[in-house]
Amino acid sequence: MLKVVRHEMLEKMSIDEEEIVNEHFEYLKRGLAGRKLILAGRCLDGEFGIVVFRAKSKEEAEEFMKNDPAVKNGIMTAQLYPFRVALIEKS
Repeated sequence: MLKVVRHEMLEKMSIDEEEIVNEHFEYLKRGLAGRKLILAGRCLDGEFGIVVFRAKSKEEAEEFMKNDPAVKNGIMTAQLYPFRVALIEKS
């Protein structure tokens, strides 16, 4: 789960924040292309975002989370919630 540090950022980003958010988006796109990322998005009210990804260990999950540019640059905080799928739609 990701949360912005400065809530006002949702309405008006600084140039630096905008650049970091773009890096964050590209980081997630690379995770998707590498089949690590499953899904990512934010709540419509902007209170938090969710990133669901594959990891073989807690350490690997923490590394992926902490290497997100938005987390590394301090504009978002991240909290890890290990999760196991019980039911999923077949496509």
